[in-house]
Amino acid sequence: MKVLMKYFVLGLVVAFIFTSCAKQPTLQMDEAKAAIEAVAKEGADIYAVEEIKKLNDDLAAANDEIATQSKKFFKKFGKAKEMLAKVKADAEALKATIPARKEEAKNKALAAQTESKAAVDEAKAFLEKAPKGKGTKADIEAFKADLKGLEDALVEVQTAIDGEDYFGAADKANTIKEKAVGIINQIKLAIEKVGKKKK
Repeated sequence: MKVLMKYFVLGLVVAFIFTSCAKQPTLQMDEAKAAIEAVAKEGADIYAVEEIKKLNDDLAAANDEIATQSKKFFKKFGKAKEMLAKVKADAEALKATIPARKEEAKNKALAAQTESKAAVDEAKAFLEKAPKGKGTKADIEAFKADLKGLEDALVEVQTAIDGEDYFGAADKANTIKEKAVGIINQIKLAIEKVGKKKK
């Protein structure tokens, strides 16, 4: 009986050692969270939307694994630690790519701004060539008002670029360009109609 009791006590001691050694990976969790926060501050929520979402999903999965293991008598946090290490490494790798993505978005916004300004200038030049007559005065005034609106919108594009809202700036610039091209096409049609009438 004494031998049986010794084994029982020894078994309890071993079980206690195993369960007490398996501590929750709170340090790794904090490090993974900090890595995600750092990449978010760099602008990942703008320039790497899908990747930051995946990082947060992976962190949540690791958290679920910790919760599952916490309920068990024999806790094994090895898998959760691996998951957290991967989240941290992925976040750090993503952080390194953000400046290049930001620069690319900036360059696209600047190119769109240049194109939209050129389109507005071209529309203004075409407006000078627009046929002037009794029936076209209202149209010319409308085009002038539209172009004034587009010029004002170009200022908003610059403001967006200054505020590092490169995607917003590019979208605005592309809309301005489309509208300016629309005005150019309408004036071209008017010029062609007058040309045909003269023949």
